[in-house]
Amino acid sequence: MIDRQKVRRTNPTMFSDCEVTQMRSSRRDLLFAAPGAIAAAMVSGSSSVRAAAPIARLAGSHMKLSLAAYSFDRYLIKRGTPEQVAAAKMTIEQFIDYCAEINLDGTELTSYYFPIDIPPEYLASLKERCFRLGLDISGTAIGNDFCLPEGPKRNQNLMMCREWIDHAAMLGAPVIRIFAGSVPAGDSEEAARERCVAGINESLDYASQRGVFLALENHGGITSTSEQILKIIEGVKASPWFGVNLDGGNFKTPDPYFDLERIAPYTINAQLKATVFPNGIAEKADLQRVIAILKRANYRGYVVLEYEDQEDPRTAIPTLIQKMRDAIHSQES
Repeated sequence: MIDRQKVRRTNPTMFSDCEVTQMRSSRRDLLFAAPGAIAAAMVSGSSSVRAAAPIARLAGSHMKLSLAAYSFDRYLIKRGTPEQVAAAKMTIEQFIDYCAEINLDGTELTSYYFPIDIPPEYLASLKERCFRLGLDISGTAIGNDFCLPEGPKRNQNLMMCREWIDHAAMLGAPVIRIFAGSVPAGDSEEAARERCVAGINESLDYASQRGVFLALENHGGITSTSEQILKIIEGVKASPWFGVNLDGGNFKTPDPYFDLERIAPYTINAQLKATVFPNGIAEKADLQRVIAILKRANYRGYVVLEYEDQEDPRTAIPTLIQKMRDAIHSQES
């Protein structure tokens, strides 16, 4: 356990007064506690473990760069047969090679582009390829909807999440981007949110056993605003295996940067886009500003580019990666 008082005495400038106060709170201390203490507190029903909390960190940020396979959506085949995958303009293996060619630290192997059948040998081959090329598998993503009412479709979504927790563990991918979903026709947002929270909590139980983080993305639906996503977070039980995937381009609110600032303290995975949408109107993203938001939150982890614009990704991505790299370095200086 970190002795914060000792650190404070030996290096009084390491933490601000605000940070020290936050670190003293029971929720944040829980994230540093021994697993047995966490389990005991959860069983006892202590109020300090009833909701997910901001991520406890040391002062200072550290960011690494990755690229989401979704950036090559126009080239990759979604859940194809082996024959379809082989005939695609780009395979997952070629995407991994591309990430190495542009000297990234990691690669996000988004689940959509895996074949229909995923044998363990296939996952092992991807893991071997990434390691040999010096790449981390920074994470993966699933297109789930936890707002669905009870029934076969909801069960399928829960099973898909469980399966991909196993796949992520096999790959060595530390985090899965998950979605909340949208309100079904004729339903209320409150009821949909309750089902979403229940789905996250159920999936989180299994994810924690497999050592895989679940990162809830601000991805429209009932996470269209920071207020909505914070309401979901409040319902998710406290666990060091849960947090937010901050998507820099998904808020279509009057001030997306304000909303990003609100969810940044909960961020365990971050992705940037070339475009933002204030009031739903597209404009060029201020990458430096988003990196600064992450830095103020003492974010330590991957910043993943997810490219969605019209220019060919092979042409656009290297320039954007360099801008992200420059923004990170300028914030560190």
